Amino acid sequence: MRSAREALMASRRAPLLSALGVVTIAFSLFAFGLFGLVAINIRKALDQVEERVEVRAFVSDSTDIESVAAAMKDIGDFPEVARVDYVSQEKALERARKEMGEFADVFEAGVLPASIEVHLRPGMRSPAIVKSVADRMKTYQFIDDVRYGEEWVDKLYRMRTIATVAGIALGVAFAAVAVIIIGATIRMTVLARAKEISIMRLVGATDMFIRLPFLIDGLVKGVLGGLLALVFVWVANRVVNEYFIETIFFDRQMIFFGVVGGAMMGVLGSLVSVGRHLRRI
Repeated sequence: MRSAREALMASRRAPLLSALGVVTIAFSLFAFGLFGLVAINIRKALDQVEERVEVRAFVSDSTDIESVAAAMKDIGDFPEVARVDYVSQEKALERARKEMGEFADVFEAGVLPASIEVHLRPGMRSPAIVKSVADRMKTYQFIDDVRYGEEWVDKLYRMRTIATVAGIALGVAFAAVAVIIIGATIRMTVLARAKEISIMRLVGATDMFIRLPFLIDGLVKGVLGGLLALVFVWVANRVVNEYFIETIFFDRQMIFFGVVGGAMMGVLGSLVSVGRHLRRI
């Protein structure tokens, strides 16, 4: 393809400029990638905390096990519920002594009631849903009390909402900055070939014919810059794992979309830069 050959020839004529463009794109996407890595690790931490959201219903001492079993079956059929567990008085006492450590002697046999623990499905742990499940569990006559840490669940949900909104806003901002930097980088290539573009315009070349080699150049640089940025992010991730805390890295789908995103940013940057230059000729 003629446009691809022209893009390759332009890169060969100015290898240092092309390399500088790829490195600049890589560093701009590296900053974006670091932000993305931080965002997914924060999301993972919040998901792990959210997994601990559960509804606990305390059962009256005189309740027979058949009634409890029937109630557990009913509760297990709730669409929001993932799992229902029964915690006997003995198991509750054993758990309390294990978790409280030095205060284990405070607990005596029979002091803790049996309970039904309800674990909710992912995506079904908002304050409204948790409260709805708790209210339905209160309708059983043998349930003395239902607790789920209402204030804690509200704070967790607000934190998750704030993190999501802030992540989207900052992600858009980082992406915009990356596009601007990529556009400025590719603009150097455009300016270096300004005379060539002017001559092509004089002999009747269409805007699309002029733009296409630059778009291909931006695409290639975006892909190479994206791959190099991924290497930088991976190295940073390994350093953090080695010397600070254990974190997760992008999965294959995220890596694919990251490279495609770099390519699209390269094309967009080329499109903007070449368009501005053509309007001035």
